[in-house]
Amino acid sequence: MSVISCIGSGNMGFALMKSIKKETEIFITDADEVKAKETCKALTDASLNAKYISSSAAAAEKGSVIFLAVKPQVLQTVLDEIATAVIKRKNEGAAPVLVSMAAGWSIKKIQEAINDKIPVVRIMPNTPALIGKGMIAMAASPETPRDKIEELETILSCAGLVDKIDERYMDAVTGLSGSGPAYVYLFIEALADGGVRAGLPRDKALSYAAQTVAGAAQMLQETGRHPGELKDMVTSPGGTTIAGIAALEEGAFRSTVIKAVEAAWKRSVELG
Repeated sequence: MSVISCIGSGNMGFALMKSIKKETEIFITDADEVKAKETCKALTDASLNAKYISSSAAAAEKGSVIFLAVKPQVLQTVLDEIATAVIKRKNEGAAPVLVSMAAGWSIKKIQEAINDKIPVVRIMPNTPALIGKGMIAMAASPETPRDKIEELETILSCAGLVDKIDERYMDAVTGLSGSGPAYVYLFIEALADGGVRAGLPRDKALSYAAQTVAGAAQMLQETGRHPGELKDMVTSPGGTTIAGIAALEEGAFRSTVIKAVEAAWKRSVELG
């Protein structure tokens, strides 16, 4: 039976553990014991073999893969707690793979914190992984065995689309797809508010806004066309759509979105 440990039981940790095959044994720990036990129960209710474990150090003694599902500000503390167990296992010829989703923390920085060139995989998922529709970037250290990379791809692919990238792009990914769902939710809320202002009931406006965004995204993916071309298909001369686009441009819509991604990218760099 495969064994995986997950340190941290927030939304992303839960989303990724949900995607693991049922015959895998999962150990969960968190500084918040109640939260960790609730996560274990939710996974167990989903027919997964999840067990609570009392500490990060104990979790590091289990599993061929150890997910570090904690915030960047907490990662140093966690690495301090697990370093002894991880190095001991490596020296015994059974080095686990550390999988970090902490923004800004490079593979090199994680290895330096452990004080050993342990196998490290850095990922940046996003919250749609909770429903199997995530976007997950992945970069692995040279020490990571190919079979472990393939195993991780299999695990993560159940949570969404997995893309192996050069690590130097990871902060940009964080600003775009890592933070991006929040921008989209804000846009959907604004679309719905516009519908309400125009007279639609709130529930109708929200439903129409959400389906419009979902359908437009799927059309972009399935047709492979440039978004500008698809925009022009909707935009008739002198029509309603160009009037709306003109209003967006007056509000610097595209420039503001670019600045949002840039701000999140810069913050990711700062966290490192």
